[in-house]
Amino acid sequence: MAWIYLVFAGLLEIVWAFFMKKSAGFTLPVPSAITLVTMTASFILLSVAMKSLPLGTAYMIWTGIGAVGAFVVGVAVLGEAATPLRLIAAALIVAGIVLMKLSSSS
Repeated sequence: MAWIYLVFAGLLEIVWAFFMKKSAGFTLPVPSAITLVTMTASFILLSVAMKSLPLGTAYMIWTGIGAVGAFVVGVAVLGEAATPLRLIAAALIVAGIVLMKLSSSS
């Protein structure tokens, strides 16, 4: 169950990062509220997952899901560049997430 909480925490990290961008520096109320609610939920789910997962594993996977997910949303939704080096960087993060999961005993 901890892995499910961790994945949802990572997905919520993508949501709050997107809405933080849309909040224009927390000057727009609706995106700002969505940012704060999803950020709080993400941290809560991460903390629940950390009850049974190692700190390094949980935190690395959480941030990795958020980083790669935010990159994908940036490219797909916001029209950000998908240069070869950025794609390689995202692939390396995914490889790190997979290796961390495979090395975890939980």
